Amino acid sequence: MRITITARHCEIPEALRARARERLERLARIAPRPHDGSIVFVADNGRPTVEVRLHTVRGTVLVGTARGTDHRSALDQAVAKVRRQLDKSPGPRRALTRRRAPGRERL
Repeated sequence: MRITITARHCEIPEALRARARERLERLARIAPRPHDGSIVFVADNGRPTVEVRLHTVRGTVLVGTARGTDHRSALDQAVAKVRRQLDKSPGPRRALTRRRAPGRERL
């Protein structure tokens, strides 16, 4: 999956870029066939704003935008919005399954 991180009118530390990439990769694990993702950090009149876009199968685009006191909190809120959209979408999702312990199989 291709990930694009953009900063407009602000400087983003490398640690925050790494956190943003890791968050988007987590979303991509549960999305149906993701092929492109982008995160845009904006300082709109001094107010940190983050937009997260995840392009999935058949042209579906999931978008989450959030404002916060800093870019890190705005990133977490925007990712949470996209995650809720993935949870509500009717399409197939790759579930993160847990293995059952031996002897604990369902009957």
